[in-house]
Amino acid sequence: MRMRRKPWARPELAACPYFVPLPPLYCGKWQSVFPNKAPLAVELGCGKGSFAAEFALRHSEYNLLAMDLKSEVLAVARRTVTEQFAQAGREVENLRLMAQDIERIDLVLSPEDGVERLYINFCNPWPRLKHKKRRLTHPRQLMKYRTFLKSGGEIWFKTDDMGLFTESQEYFTSCGFVLTRVSYDLAREKEIDNIVTEHEKMFTAEGIPIKFLIARLEDK
Repeated sequence: MRMRRKPWARPELAACPYFVPLPPLYCGKWQSVFPNKAPLAVELGCGKGSFAAEFALRHSEYNLLAMDLKSEVLAVARRTVTEQFAQAGREVENLRLMAQDIERIDLVLSPEDGVERLYINFCNPWPRLKHKKRRLTHPRQLMKYRTFLKSGGEIWFKTDDMGLFTESQEYFTSCGFVLTRVSYDLAREKEIDNIVTEHEKMFTAEGIPIKFLIARLEDK
């Protein structure tokens, strides 16, 4: 039986100065991995890293943790981040990559981390009833996010899937979040600070409107 290689065993990740090999060691003290103290944002499922790279370049006032589970995906994200920062003539200071099963996110983030923003971009919709608990917006997950989000912290959520979007609105409100922005066609929302992802470009080209919301945690 073939053993899955640990992410930090991949040479390109082991040698990456902004890849964190053992995330649970930093639970409650993520600010210590960044050279500058700043509000903390987290991206769940960073994929090829285009959103993470663009966010970190555009928002130097934030420190960003970008996570995914698969080492081969994180290796691509590393290349994307390195290339985009090199083109901008900047060092990668406010971005860290890590490998983590998002269903077990409570092992790597705690109330002491005080996350201010959480980004969920085009997660798996898991449309079948028996699989819905796997959704990154399911109440089972939202209650975990509540533990490390600050009061007033926000979740920014984008999807192409109408069923997921409609049911996620119910999930958020049932878990004590307030929906401060809801859009059924993000391309029309010119005032929103949107970073277009690879999936977003693909769905837009297919004529599928992008659904978007901001959910705020008013009280803990």
